Amino acid sequence: MSIALLLIPSLISASVEPAAKVGFAAIFGDHMVVQAGRTLPVWGFSEPFLPVTVRLADQTRTTLSAPDGTWRVTFSPLRASSEPIPLEASSGDARVEVRDVVVGEVWICSGQSNMEWPLSATDHAQEDIASANDNLLRIFTVKNTASDTALQDVTGQWTVVTPASAGPLTAIGYFFAKNLRANLDSPVGMIDTTWGGTPVEAWTPASAFEARPDLASVFERRNNPQVGAQHRPGYLFDGMVRGLAPFRIRGAIWYQGESNVSRAWQYRTLFPLMIEEWRAAWKQGAFPFYFAQIAPFRYGNQNPENCAELWEAQLHTYRTTPRTGMAVTMDIGNVSDIHPRNKREVGRRLALWALANDYGREVVCSGPLYRSSKIEGSAIWIEFDFAEDGLAASDGKPLTHFVIAGQDRVFHEAKAAMVGSKIRVSSDAVRQPLSVRFAWRDDAVPNLVNRNGLPASPFRTDDWPAVTRENR
Repeated sequence: MSIALLLIPSLISASVEPAAKVGFAAIFGDHMVVQAGRTLPVWGFSEPFLPVTVRLADQTRTTLSAPDGTWRVTFSPLRASSEPIPLEASSGDARVEVRDVVVGEVWICSGQSNMEWPLSATDHAQEDIASANDNLLRIFTVKNTASDTALQDVTGQWTVVTPASAGPLTAIGYFFAKNLRANLDSPVGMIDTTWGGTPVEAWTPASAFEARPDLASVFERRNNPQVGAQHRPGYLFDGMVRGLAPFRIRGAIWYQGESNVSRAWQYRTLFPLMIEEWRAAWKQGAFPFYFAQIAPFRYGNQNPENCAELWEAQLHTYRTTPRTGMAVTMDIGNVSDIHPRNKREVGRRLALWALANDYGREVVCSGPLYRSSKIEGSAIWIEFDFAEDGLAASDGKPLTHFVIAGQDRVFHEAKAAMVGSKIRVSSDAVRQPLSVRFAWRDDAVPNLVNRNGLPASPFRTDDWPAVTRENR
């Protein structure tokens, strides 16, 4: 249960009085999951200059708290186990214990509303909540907190997934974890730090923008009183992320981008920068970072190509940022609702990346991703990654949402013929083609998939000026 502890109300403890002189940071709470196979930093707070002894399983460490009252120790790696292990800290007569600690796989899930979206508001919610009964699947939910200073701790608590508790929990985080649980003999913990309607720069340290003249316009919003706190650069990183690092994790999953659609070209810089800064904060190398490509949605009066360029920015991030993966959602969106309800499949597709890349499972983790193009006469041939077993139309009909253009850059509807793992694109209206685009508008719901039924990402073969290039 939570206690007030030396003016630090967010600390989690299980068995001390309010006057206790030692406590853990909030992430170290009852029912927690700690990451298997990694060294384990554990930290907390006390009065300054006190000796603090911490025990985890059969390991004990002693340290002296710093002048600001913080302390930190590091434990050797533990093997995955569903049997609870002890975690306790003591200083003098004060002692605090965290109960029901298990060792397994821990992932961060973050982003805006589609990652925050609760299980209770999804397709098949009643059925999924009734079956959500897994003592070894736990989720830590971080309270929404925007801060203009770096907070040492977050506010939140761990929840064991049961039919009584599952409804408000992150649906994608739950389904991701459920798929891992079905494939791994290990507990799984998710750390949910999300806030709807927020831009990527809010989740990035403000310091990342200060030395970047090309991002000066972003940094200027940090102190703009007309910008809500949760939209300001760095405010959510300082309030909802910094206090979690360096808690050991296997990796992160992410669903965000809708709030940056109008600045899609800039997202090509902002999104990889955020990933880089998170990895720097955790100090555990280039941990896996898998993200959902945002779903089709008609963004009001915006140019319908804005969203296509955001999709391209996400594909660019996958191509250029090591140890990333992208779950395409073109077939499970809702062009009239920015919150499509099929979160079950989004979680499964994100889990495919983890299972393939981090857990050694032989699964296909992506639909077709554009690799290259070649002009031959009046046609353009397209090659893909993740199409080794061939391509298909999800509905058995001719492929849709291909357009082609020549030197005049006027696009015409095109015929797309599948030939093994390639596609030949042509149009009688374009005799000397230069570019093909696929699903290049925000309301596109195409039917191209691979033989595993996973959808293709939108793409273009040209590098003609983006419509959002100057948007800041």
